Amino acid sequence: MDQEIKGNAPQAVEVEKSILGLVIVNNNLINILLERMRSDYFYDPRNKIIFDAIRDLNFLNKPVDYTTIANELEKSKGLESIGGTSYIYNLLEPSYYAANIEVYMEIVKEKAILRNLLGLGHEVVSDVFNGQDDSESIIGKFSEKLFRMSEYSTEEGLTKLEQIVPSTYQYMIEMKDNDGELTGITTGFKDLDRQLSGLQNSDLILLAARPSVGKTALGINMGINAAKAGKRVAVFSLEMSKRQISQRIISMLTMVELQNIISGNITEEDWQVLFTKVEEIKDLDVYIDDTASISLTELRAKAKRKKQEVGLDLIVIDYLQLMTTDSKRVENRQQEISNISRGLKALAKELNIPVLALSQLSRKSEERTNKRPMLSDLRESGAIEQDADVVMMLYRDDYYNEDTEHPDVLEVIVGKHRNGPTGTVYLHFNKPYTSFMDTEYVPEDNS
Repeated sequence: MDQEIKGNAPQAVEVEKSILGLVIVNNNLINILLERMRSDYFYDPRNKIIFDAIRDLNFLNKPVDYTTIANELEKSKGLESIGGTSYIYNLLEPSYYAANIEVYMEIVKEKAILRNLLGLGHEVVSDVFNGQDDSESIIGKFSEKLFRMSEYSTEEGLTKLEQIVPSTYQYMIEMKDNDGELTGITTGFKDLDRQLSGLQNSDLILLAARPSVGKTALGINMGINAAKAGKRVAVFSLEMSKRQISQRIISMLTMVELQNIISGNITEEDWQVLFTKVEEIKDLDVYIDDTASISLTELRAKAKRKKQEVGLDLIVIDYLQLMTTDSKRVENRQQEISNISRGLKALAKELNIPVLALSQLSRKSEERTNKRPMLSDLRESGAIEQDADVVMMLYRDDYYNEDTEHPDVLEVIVGKHRNGPTGTVYLHFNKPYTSFMDTEYVPEDNS
């Protein structure tokens, strides 16, 4: 930040001093200070130094007063930087009210955020004029910084249980009156809905499989089924184009074979079906984005904007390992995937909607006699399993065994369910239409 901007930066130095003075006089306010404030919120360097001294003294379980702060700063060579003990003494003049300290903190915090925005704007201008990066790189870089800024501008503290219980009881009453209906968004499949109670708000739901087993098909099916139930669905397709996704949707809803739709080999009878269904398909509240290698920051921004504009009930992402982050601090791909899965869980909570993220499984399952996937097969990061509320893994016997007696059966293995039971659900796979339906199939050992 250059001198002209720095000289006109938003600040509230007198309010900063009042906060520090109140805490020095009343040590009961220290925990509020350390919970709500950070060193970089303070504009005046002297106030930053004193805040750090208060924090260090508190960490060492030492009292915080004029003498201990002066002694601490003398040891750390900071006393001279603030202009001597007189600066500490002047903080003790009682000109503000302890009851209003949280208001004062919000003022200082707001000024800090505005300063950061001002500095960010200056960086954008500088990068544009330097001409070293293209527009996409600049947008990505500063979107990530804005994302981090928004995270600490909306922090919430601890909430007492008595404030949470009434709304929880109300939710329980609503569920009782629900009379057995789903508490979440329908997947469109009876047994899977029974297993999960639907897709729950704020959940990160992982749908994982080896390539060509059917994860994209099932993910899109679940999104379309939610849309048919009146929900607004955003599909982020990192692998397929919008046209390819729409072709799959048309095939599954019209029962016209996907290969015929792609090749144009469509009979007159099929054309009649397509024309009959076109308005129904167009009316579905489904939004598709096919940005390849979309970053977490960009996806979050697009989802938030759509939520604000028209509302959003479900996000489907195909697939997680193709996403990127804008952060330059990641050391390897595993750490990057961990950051992405953590960010998707945070997005689900922030928007209070389910996020259905498709994921690749590693080849480890193919090295076993029993090829059914396990949680340990999740590719690149154990953090994915930790962040997810639900993990579903797909298995088709005909993928490995051409002579299987059940070539159209898909096993949906619910390997993790944070708030419910695990188990296996069976679906019928209509491969020519990339669609699924409920099945009465029960394996022999379960009959």
